[in-house]
Amino acid sequence: MKSAAVVNFAPEKGCVEIREIEKPTIGPDDVLLEVANVGVCGSDLHQWTADHSWPVNYPVVLGHEFGGHVVQTGSAVEGWAEGDRVVSETAAIIDQCNPMSRRGLYNLDPTRKGFGYGVDGAMTKYVRVPSRILHLVPDTLPFEHACLTEPCCVAYNAVVRNARIEPGDRVVVLGPGTIGILCAAMARLCGAQVALVGLESDRHRLAIASDHYGCEQIVGDPIDWARQRDGLGCDGVIDAAGASVTLKIAMDIVRPAGWISKVGWGPQPLNFNLDPLVQKNVTLQGSFSHNWPIWERVLALLAGGQLNVQPIIGGVWPIDQWHDAFKKMHKGDVVKSVLKPL
Repeated sequence: MKSAAVVNFAPEKGCVEIREIEKPTIGPDDVLLEVANVGVCGSDLHQWTADHSWPVNYPVVLGHEFGGHVVQTGSAVEGWAEGDRVVSETAAIIDQCNPMSRRGLYNLDPTRKGFGYGVDGAMTKYVRVPSRILHLVPDTLPFEHACLTEPCCVAYNAVVRNARIEPGDRVVVLGPGTIGILCAAMARLCGAQVALVGLESDRHRLAIASDHYGCEQIVGDPIDWARQRDGLGCDGVIDAAGASVTLKIAMDIVRPAGWISKVGWGPQPLNFNLDPLVQKNVTLQGSFSHNWPIWERVLALLAGGQLNVQPIIGGVWPIDQWHDAFKKMHKGDVVKSVLKPL
């Protein structure tokens, strides 16, 4: 039985197409998931435009933000049954004996391989998933929302685990993409006053953050907002853009003894002096991926209505219209595109 899949087949720009692939076979510890919805991530776009900075196992089915129904379980799987509504984490392959995995930080296992670049992802009808990374989705949470648990977990890790927000803090988020908007929303949930910063072309995205998540929107230089309280700068900065220039902006606007949480990727060299980081005694913290307890907390926020992802969803496209969905997101017409397999 074959299904349509969005396949990244080579490292050159534009090497993504619809192909018919066989239904996966599963091992004893796996489940076969029938995909209900899959979100388009910025990393999918980067592989499409060939400006990514991570190794890819070509050809590979794209898609790592997904949820669906269990249709088959492996012989050793316990606790899951056909028909269960689930979402999946991204750590498809890990070394469970790695010291990081033993600590529960398998997201930091250097041998980790994820869906959509290391193994086949979910932009297709069926995907093979290790049962260890499944999470139950409440009946009240639609899959169009549940499939975005993954980027919400990225934001949770960057804002809650890898920053130190106190209610009343002034926090600047640089970059109004999906992760930036979700980081801003998370910071608001933590009680911070939040400004989201973008370019003139980002006004639509900034308005979403302002209208739906209570954030200040800034086009251009955030220095005045950052220094508004006492002139020293903001308490923290979340760099969700990834360009080298945004890290320099973060260093300029953060107050002495403040913090920077860097979640955005960018291959550019820095080309600027890091001495202000030392002089101001600033904590620079990287943030990557997520793990089991983060997923459980984020699902609770989504199911309980404390975090609503509907405002960032720009549309749902059938999988054979993946190009339109990618293009809309790439151009900035929508924050987040969601696909539905055929």
